[in-house]
This record gives sequence, C-alpha cells and structure tokens, in this order.
Amino acid sequence: MSSLAGVSLGRGRERAGTAPVLRITRSKGAAALGLKELWEYRELFWFLTLRDIKVRYKQTLLGAAWAVIQPLFTMLVFSLFFGRLAKVPSDNLHYPIFSFAALVPWTFFANGLNLSSNSLVGSSNLITKVYFPRLIVPAAAVISGLVDLLIAMLVLVGMMLFYGVGVQATVLWIVPLTLLAVISSLGVGLWLSALNVEYRDVRHAVPFIAQFWMFITPVAYPSSLLSEPWRTLYGLNPMAGVVEGFRWALLGANTAPGPMLAISSLAALLILVGGAFYFKRMEKSFADVV
Repeated sequence: MSSLAGVSLGRGRERAGTAPVLRITRSKGAAALGLKELWEYRELFWFLTLRDIKVRYKQTLLGAAWAVIQPLFTMLVFSLFFGRLAKVPSDNLHYPIFSFAALVPWTFFANGLNLSSNSLVGSSNLITKVYFPRLIVPAAAVISGLVDLLIAMLVLVGMMLFYGVGVQATVLWIVPLTLLAVISSLGVGLWLSALNVEYRDVRHAVPFIAQFWMFITPVAYPSSLLSEPWRTLYGLNPMAGVVEGFRWALLGANTAPGPMLAISSLAALLILVGGAFYFKRMEKSFADVV
C-alpha cells in the first residue's frame, strides 16, 4: 500500500469487463505533495496530535511543568555565565528576560526537531499496516509542541510583569512569528524524519544539531553584535528572525528584525518546500524500511 504514496489515482473500467481498474500515474510539481489528500486526512492529523500530547504527559511526575523547566533552567545558566560573568550585552533589557524570551521559541523549535525526527520510526506499527499521507506523522509531532509553547509563554508574561515590561502593539506579531517557528521546525523535521528511516543513527545526531544550532542563533546574545550587511545575512538561519522577532514583539527591544526577518521567512519556506518534496520522494519506501 505504501507504494501508492506520491502518486495520483485515476479510475477507469476494463474494456473487456465491468470490474473497476485502479490506474496509477506519477504526479509532478505541487500535486506531488498531495495537499488535497492531506486535507482529506485532517481528522487523523488531529487524532495523532492529541495522541502525542497525551503520551508526552502520561505517567509523568511533573506533567506540564516540563514545558517550563527546560527553558527556565537554561535561562538561569545563561544568566549566570553569559549575563553576570561574561557581561554579554542584552539590548538594554534585563538579561534573564532577554534570554528567556528567546528560549521560549527556541525550545519549541528544538523539541520539534527531536519529536519529528523519530516520529516515523516511533509510528512504525501504524505505517506498516494502514495507508495515509505519511507527512501527517512529523507534522503532528511538531504541532503538538504548541501546548508547551503556550505554557512557557504564560511564564514569560509573568516575567514581563515582574520586570515591569509593558505590552505594546507589536505583540500582535507573535502569531506570524509563531507560524514562522512552526514552518522552520517542520521543514527541518521533514528532512530529519525521512533520513532517520533510512539511517537510524540520525536520531543520535539530532541533539548535537540542536545544540550547535542554538549557538549560531542569537539566544544567549543579541544579533546587534553584528554589523550590516552581516546581520541581515544572519537571517539565513530562520530561527534568528524568530528569536529576535519575539524579543522585539514582546519586550520592545530596539533591534527590530526588519530585513533579517524577511530573509528568515524566505529561508524557512525554502527549507519546508525542499523537505516536503524530499519526504514525498522517500515516502514510498517507508513501510518497507521502517
């Protein structure tokens, strides 16, 4: 059944009889992504998303608190070593909230990579028995992380009140910035999940990739340390625009992402489209290899 992935189906009738014939043709261009088919399986998508959320918190001691513990403790470490000892500039903001505002979207992105990269292998029993668009699996893994993001955002709001940071009109940018974080995480996740089916050691490389990526993203330091045009080119890292955008939208940082955000958006879309086509290309072998 998995061999039907990435193809369009047509129906006809045999000339000599009345039995229906399933005619298989290869799709090209955007049709190869099967977007219409994804919409038809939207109920399965939401079911898998809810499943991932329930599994994440099932039989856990601290439950949803894990959504806050990771960025909170990372913020404490950054505040001690980068803020207090190394005296890293923080765009005239208190360093704890400066770093935490960046860690909220970054943690969502990193967890999305980890969950989506192993999602196909983890759902092997389902993939080998039932046909459905396989792209739903990593997509559900990424979207389920929005619950953690929302919980961490509530803590960030509490920190804003503590440090006396007022809410500004730029807060409305959080919605498109969150969407950009989703696109970035899903795009990279599609590449990693497809590769992990073929090469199982990819899952061991994901934590290293996430750690390395964090240090080339302005999480512990501001992008204002770079002069133009390097700061704009820094946007080739899609999470650079997201992180700086969160600081600007929520904290009123005077380093608006501007052109860097545009470059990050373009880079994220290219990664997503490229990952989707690569995923669909490899999809036909998932059931046999996984």
